[in-house]
Amino acid sequence: MQQKSIILLAGVFLSAGVQAVEYVKISPMSQVVKNTVGNVDSAETTMIPIITWGGDIATLHGNGDTTVTHENSILAKLGLKNRLIRQDIFSQQIENYLTGKTPYLRGTLGMINQASDVLNKDPRTKPVIIYQSTWSAGGDALVVKSGIKNVKDLKGKTLVLQAYGPHVDYMMRVLTDAGLSAKDVNIRWVKDLTGTDNAPMEAFRQKDVDAAFVIIPDALALTSGGSVGTGSEDSIKGASVLISTKTANRIIADVYAVRSDYLKAHRQKVEAFVSGLMKSTEAMQILVKNKTEKTVAYKKMMGSAAKALLDSEKAIVDTEGMYADAKFVGFDGNVKFFSNTNYPRRMGILNQEIQQGLAQLGLVTGNVQFDSAQWDYGLLKTGLSNTNQKQNSTFNASKVATVINQRQKQGALNQGELFKFEIYFSPNQKNFSADLYQNAFDKVINLASTYGGAVITVEGHSDPMGYLRKHKAGEQALILGQIKQSAKNLSLGRSQAVRNTIIKYATTKGVTLDASQFAIIGHGISAPKSGVCGALPCAPKTEKDWRANMRVEFRIIQIEAEDSVFQPL
Repeated sequence: MQQKSIILLAGVFLSAGVQAVEYVKISPMSQVVKNTVGNVDSAETTMIPIITWGGDIATLHGNGDTTVTHENSILAKLGLKNRLIRQDIFSQQIENYLTGKTPYLRGTLGMINQASDVLNKDPRTKPVIIYQSTWSAGGDALVVKSGIKNVKDLKGKTLVLQAYGPHVDYMMRVLTDAGLSAKDVNIRWVKDLTGTDNAPMEAFRQKDVDAAFVIIPDALALTSGGSVGTGSEDSIKGASVLISTKTANRIIADVYAVRSDYLKAHRQKVEAFVSGLMKSTEAMQILVKNKTEKTVAYKKMMGSAAKALLDSEKAIVDTEGMYADAKFVGFDGNVKFFSNTNYPRRMGILNQEIQQGLAQLGLVTGNVQFDSAQWDYGLLKTGLSNTNQKQNSTFNASKVATVINQRQKQGALNQGELFKFEIYFSPNQKNFSADLYQNAFDKVINLASTYGGAVITVEGHSDPMGYLRKHKAGEQALILGQIKQSAKNLSLGRSQAVRNTIIKYATTKGVTLDASQFAIIGHGISAPKSGVCGALPCAPKTEKDWRANMRVEFRIIQIEAEDSVFQPL
């Protein structure tokens, strides 16, 4: 359950449908918040913002499962005294940060980027990104109305999302991967994230709105539990989840940032805070894993988090849901995010794509690259036990194969399709060198790393001309069947060769791909570019048409509705 900043702005009143929704104009953050800079409060106790998100359970746990640091807590033992303040209104966070009430910012990397103009006006307040807490891995979703089957179908459609919220860079990355830009869609902004008449969920009910970026509880309500909306209760008839962060699980990165002047003056204190967050994340995960053995401590942790984040100690189920939607990156994830120059989702790459998207929207005026703290991770490793996380298979490969084979037989491989592209090969080609296909292979690595919850099909196709010539010559059905099967086997072999080459090529770049994410398919001559004419493939009319049939197609498919394909955590 992803609940992040709620920005309160004055907007332009527009009415659509039965219930009025107030839309807002969006402009650079420097025009929205007060730009009054002061020195950081020198009090012994440091004010630190938290937000309503599963990642902040670890911060609370490190503080002693309370908002004021407990004397026996992980953070207290590191010499820290904190007062955790829940601030879901990001503009208020920024004002507190600028005036010096707190040296810290807590949000997504995208949200901090949206404020880059105002944050960088004064060198004292230039933010340094110090810690990655989580990736959103199921808490956010794009809900669409009937008729929208893939991201490209959004062209010309009207989308709604929260202004300055956690979904802005999510939207732009998804559009970009589909070959679309902000100009290809009609964007409407609302001031709240959830729970009001001016949130994306309510705007989605308007007849002239086609899609909305929402938190997952709202998505489940709109789609009758995540399937297809029936029209009953809160659902919209025909509404479905096009893509959630269960699929796009490395786009929304939750981070902490600190003022440059404070880091310079109190580097050891900030480093202790980061060390404490890593230690508390490990301790929290151990409690969750062994909750039957440590029920009292687990209940205390979740109850305290429920009270701090959701205002009720009884909201444990919802708190557990927030925890499940957050992928904690821990020590190993922080090393990759900040230090591994080969990691496709490192901070520099993520920051660059966020800035490009925000520039399209007119939310930033320049290309700002944030600094990191350049921690000595060898020192931060002290006291941690899980510093080299093993990458487990995300999918059950045999079950993925079953689902994909069934869809292939039904002619429904485009079900859940998000994006697709192709590479071409020469007649009788069996080897696929990374030298020849580097751009395409780099694209696959990037998509596999960003959409870690999606299945990527590698689909081989063959030239039908040999079969058509034999058919025209009146060859026996047995021989024609053998030719068909041979073409299918050849295309399957090509798919496998391409998949294996990509995985091997990724390792040369220091990237480990999950083999279970890939499903290989051999179409043979059954789906030529030239089409199907009755029971036969259509004959290519030109050499260009002929060569177009010799291809390997990559398809990125959302398969999260098929729960059985995922391995248990």
